[in-house]
Amino acid sequence: MKKSIGLLSPGVALGTAGRAMSSKFFLMALAIFISFAQVVIEGNSWWSLGMNNPVQMSEVYIIGAQPLCSQLAGLSQGQKKLCHLYQDHMQYIGEGAKTGIKECQYQFRHRRWNCSTVDNTSVFGRVMQIGSRETAFTYAVSAAGVVNAMSRACREGELSTCGCSRAARPKDLPRDWLWGGCGDNIDYGYRFAKEFVDARERERIHAKGSYESARILMNLHNNEAGRRTVYNLADVACKCHGVSGSCSLKTCWLQLADFRKVGDALKEKYDSAAAMRLNSRGKLVQVNSRFNSPTTQDLVYIDPSPDYCVRNESTGSLGTQGRLCNKTSEGMDGCELMCCGRGYDQFKTVQTERCHCKFHWCCYVKCKKCTEIVDQFVCK
Repeated sequence: MKKSIGLLSPGVALGTAGRAMSSKFFLMALAIFISFAQVVIEGNSWWSLGMNNPVQMSEVYIIGAQPLCSQLAGLSQGQKKLCHLYQDHMQYIGEGAKTGIKECQYQFRHRRWNCSTVDNTSVFGRVMQIGSRETAFTYAVSAAGVVNAMSRACREGELSTCGCSRAARPKDLPRDWLWGGCGDNIDYGYRFAKEFVDARERERIHAKGSYESARILMNLHNNEAGRRTVYNLADVACKCHGVSGSCSLKTCWLQLADFRKVGDALKEKYDSAAAMRLNSRGKLVQVNSRFNSPTTQDLVYIDPSPDYCVRNESTGSLGTQGRLCNKTSEGMDGCELMCCGRGYDQFKTVQTERCHCKFHWCCYVKCKKCTEIVDQFVCK
């Protein structure tokens, strides 16, 4: 018996085709929406905790006052879970982010890209979507800022899950010196910073060998470089005891280095950052194999830096028009380099500063105010 092949009437065929086209358009629209949502989500960052954010308002820590974690923009799902578990930590995550942002702006104050913040959610804007050496530094210094803030908060008794450092006594410490005091808890700061900061990267899933997977590896490497810099620069601090400051006895503890020292060290790493690429096994390898492989404390990048001379919406570059420059300098802050050969305008401004200060017994310093007219130069 032959099977008959039913022919659809034109109306039925048209209806079926219309439903197929509708489904196709629906899937396309859904794919576009998901892509757009991912861009928006990845555009936001936990760095926003260092900006004007509810996390910095002390009243949100009153138990039951308001749902803190739901108010914080830029957190990944894993970071939100950590927020729910460790709400008292979030203020110090914010302080760490703020410390990192300020240090970035200090280190790059004389560069064409000066670590400017553009909004309170993405913080640095589209420029962070490029895997440049500037992005590498930003990830490292912000991760370092979190280690710094968390370690100190432990020492000061601000957190419920940690206290003073339990670091072992250094072997080279003189036998008659006491190892104690209340040191910065760098071990805890390092561990929590690693869990929180890296959570975002570890949640992202991309095809092996893709550009996105290379960015994840780059970000994780630079996060670790920042944390290790704080860890390795910590040193022993001591205090003398004894009659009239005789220092017959010393008490010593582990202490964080000044964060400016961390920033300086990372800036040196930025200047010598290694260009990387993905190999066939999905691992980052150096573009130039003649150089030594980067260590866990070195910075790495996968993209060349964009042109920071001119404003470009697609790359996120703000350009250098309107930036102050130093007419007499031959460095990056000099008008020739800062203004990218466009020239500069000169204007005069009045500056007021304290002067002729005198110490008066007892105990205050009295100063006069001096004003002077100075020349300033601004890039065209």
